Amino acid sequence: MKCNEGGIDRGLRIIVGLALIGLTLAGTIGVWGWIGVVPVLTGVFGFCPAYTLLGMNTCSTDKK
Repeated sequence: MKCNEGGIDRGLRIIVGLALIGLTLAGTIGVWGWIGVVPVLTGVFGFCPAYTLLGMNTCSTDKK
């Protein structure tokens, strides 16, 4: 998998994903909040399959 996410993109994904998971655990939102696992994983790995399908790349350097 080739990195296709930049630093800001990755950071925002992790923050939003953790917020969704936290709200779910706190009982503020329903079980759909577990979808926050997806942005956390894509942020950690730096690869987004949707970006590949759409031909997008926010990564400033060409990492391998």
